[in-house]
Amino acid sequence: MDQSMRFALGSIVIGILVFTLKYFAFALTGSIAFYSDALETSINIASASAAAGALYLARKPADQNHPYGHYKAEYFAAVLEGVLIVLAAILILRKAYMGLTEPYELEVNFQGIALNFLSSVINLFWAMALMRIGRAHRSPALQADARHIMTDVYTSLGVFVGIAAVWATGWQMFDPILAGIVAVNIMWSGWKLVRESVGGLMDEAAPEEEQEEIRALISKFGDGALEAHDLRTRHAGHVTFVDFHLVVPGEMSVLDAHAICDRIEEGIAEKMPGARVTIHVEPENHAKHSGIVVL
Repeated sequence: MDQSMRFALGSIVIGILVFTLKYFAFALTGSIAFYSDALETSINIASASAAAGALYLARKPADQNHPYGHYKAEYFAAVLEGVLIVLAAILILRKAYMGLTEPYELEVNFQGIALNFLSSVINLFWAMALMRIGRAHRSPALQADARHIMTDVYTSLGVFVGIAAVWATGWQMFDPILAGIVAVNIMWSGWKLVRESVGGLMDEAAPEEEQEEIRALISKFGDGALEAHDLRTRHAGHVTFVDFHLVVPGEMSVLDAHAICDRIEEGIAEKMPGARVTIHVEPENHAKHSGIVVL
C-alpha cells in the first residue's frame, strides 16, 4: 500500500472521529451552526471513501480496454465530492430556514464548544498533511479532500464567532443566520471543486509554468535536433501526458533520431516523474521555424 492510499484511508478514520466529536457538540448545545458543521463532516467521510476507491482504481495498470491507464478515476471522485458538498449546503440551508421560522432555545454549553474546537484542530493538521502528500503525488483526489477539510476548518471558525455572538448578545437568531452563511460558503467551495475536476476530465492543458518547464527540458536535452513544435499537454490524475513534433536533419538516421527522443524522454521523466511522452519525428523540410528552438 503506497503513501497516497494510506492517507486516503486515514481520511476516513479522521472523518469518523471528527464527526463524532462535532455531533456530540451539537447534541450538547442544540446549535444549528454546530449541526451544519457536523453535517459537512459527514460528507467528508463519504468523499474520503470515494477518494480511496478512486486512488485504488487509478493505480491499476493500463489494459486492453484502457490503454492510457485509469488515472482519470481520481477526477470522478473529486466531482462526486463537489456534488456532495453542494448537497450538504442545501440541507444546511433548509435547517437554517427552519431555525428562522421556528424559534428554538440555544444552550451555550462550553463542553460542547470545546469538543467542536478539538475537532477543528484535528481537521487543520490533517488537511495540511493531506495537501502536502496530495501535491507531492500530484493526486487530484487527495488535494480535493484536503481542500474540503480545510473548508470545514473555516466553517468551524465561523461557527465559533456565531456562538460567541449569541453568548454575548443573547440574540438567538445569530445561530441560524450564521448556519446560512456557512452553507453559502460550502456551496461555493463545492462548485469550484466540480469546475476544476471537470476541467481535468475535459483534458485541460497543464499550467503555463509547467509547459514552460517542458519546453526548457526539450531544448536542453534535444541536442542534435533542430526544433520542436505543436507541443500539447494534458493531466490525467497524477500523470502528465506530453506530445510534440521533433524536427531533425533529413539525413539523420533513425537510430540517431531515436537516441535524441530517448534523451528527451529521460530528461522530462527525471524532472516530472510519471510523465508520458510521445514524440513525432519529422525531417527538416517540415520545420515551422517556431515553437521550441533546440540549444
